[in-house]
Amino acid sequence: MQATFTVQTPANSTFVEITDRVRSFIRQENFNSGVVVVFVPHTTAGITINENADPNVVRDFLADLERLLPSRQSYYQHYEGNSAAHFKASMMGSSVTMIVEDGRLQLGTWQGVYLCEFDGPRSRRVYVRLIPDPS
Repeated sequence: MQATFTVQTPANSTFVEITDRVRSFIRQENFNSGVVVVFVPHTTAGITINENADPNVVRDFLADLERLLPSRQSYYQHYEGNSAAHFKASMMGSSVTMIVEDGRLQLGTWQGVYLCEFDGPRSRRVYVRLIPDPS
């Protein structure tokens, strides 16, 4: 069982929470037990799980990523000018895997799933694959 959805990112660097879209697909498929994989097929966007209760966590995260990997460096040679976006996306990773039990994501109280944009605004594809328990 797989779904694809699109996320329109509003800024050059941003995190867009997609937890509800993943949960919605799990409900739609009446998926009870197994794992869900969320994957982005982009080299300047990533996926992560982090706190979704306080928006300042995302703000701080983005600020430190920019401090660690500034968008512009005199030594960057990639002709598109988005080398830092590639580095940041690699640091986040292109997928997350989560456990589903009794039809519910087994996330912590304050956790959410985020699409991480580093070269936007853009239209990004997200793939969600449900893998049932073999039993």
